Amino acid sequence: MDILISGLLLGGTYVLIAMGLNLQYGVARIMNLANGEMIVLGALASFWVFTSSMVSPLLTLFLVAPIAFVGNWLIYRLLLVPLVRRAKNQGQLEVDSILATFGMSFVLVGIVVSLHGEYFTYSFLASPLSILGTTVALNRLVAFAFAVVIGLVLYLWLNHSRAGMAVRAVAVNPDSAKLVGINVLKVSALAFAVGGAVSAVAGVLISTFITLDASVGVIFTMKALIIVIMGGVGDIRGAIVAALILGLVETAVATLIDPGLTLVSAYLIFLLVLLFKPQGLFGRAQT
Repeated sequence: MDILISGLLLGGTYVLIAMGLNLQYGVARIMNLANGEMIVLGALASFWVFTSSMVSPLLTLFLVAPIAFVGNWLIYRLLLVPLVRRAKNQGQLEVDSILATFGMSFVLVGIVVSLHGEYFTYSFLASPLSILGTTVALNRLVAFAFAVVIGLVLYLWLNHSRAGMAVRAVAVNPDSAKLVGINVLKVSALAFAVGGAVSAVAGVLISTFITLDASVGVIFTMKALIIVIMGGVGDIRGAIVAALILGLVETAVATLIDPGLTLVSAYLIFLLVLLFKPQGLFGRAQT
């Protein structure tokens, strides 16, 4: 039972980490290697607000989310749109976006180091709570609850709103979406901005129970990429299921075998998915 509960809570953390990149890569077709740094920036903002003004991170969410939305929208319009327009095919866009966002990740790391070059952490809702005999921290439970809510809201938005249907149309086939009057660049910018806002919100929630620093963003990006590809690029359900599976497997390996093998187990699952179901758990097979 300890493994199950701890694994689900870890999986909830991974859901938060991966949801933003899933939107950005699945819809805007941007492999954003700076996604982890956006998470770190959200966490740093929460740390500053909490330590300086003792404002709850749950309230800081409503400050960080719109700022991150606008910032990511500007990044897409100013930095990435020129790459989209000059790309002759999807392969070229992916290569160009990887190079551009890889460079952007270093810029953001430099900004974080200049702003706060040390580890940062704070205590919020760290009180223990017993669930079916397993002791967990309340802040992890709150983060898991927010992961569920965010996933549900995104799923409903994508499947039951006009804007969401436009986003799904662009994700499936940008060229066909143009034929029915959808502004692909505008929708892609929206998806990229929403993805960035979700990543920043994830940083706020994760900062309540993890000690962070400027260099940890690359780990977040790596885990997010594994989850997105495992679940099926652009599929919210797939990302959630893949994140929970990864959390459960890593927890089981750390508890029953060796904590040092958790990263190995993550890569092993990733390789198995690539070998036997390359389109992901919920992805569409290529015809």
